Amino acid sequence: MQIEHLIKSMSPAVYEILKQGVELGKWPNGDALTDEQRDKASQAMMLYQATHLSQTDHMTIGKGGVLNNLSKSQLKRQYDSEEIARAKV
Repeated sequence: MQIEHLIKSMSPAVYEILKQGVELGKWPNGDALTDEQRDKASQAMMLYQATHLSQTDHMTIGKGGVLNNLSKSQLKRQYDSEEIARAKV
């Protein structure tokens, strides 16, 4: 099976399972990922992100396979505009 066909037919649910597996190092059933599984799942995730998602977050894969690598000033501007919480002490 061609990898392009596999990525095009991958559902968002499968992408989330792969993402969770890579992040946690284990599958939803609790089995640990081998190094080879982690590598293949990471590659599949990045290809899925490049073809299906329009991500702009730092260190994610954007449309067309471009790595979103924001500068320090871009990150600062992004988070300065978002107010997380404000409390009176």
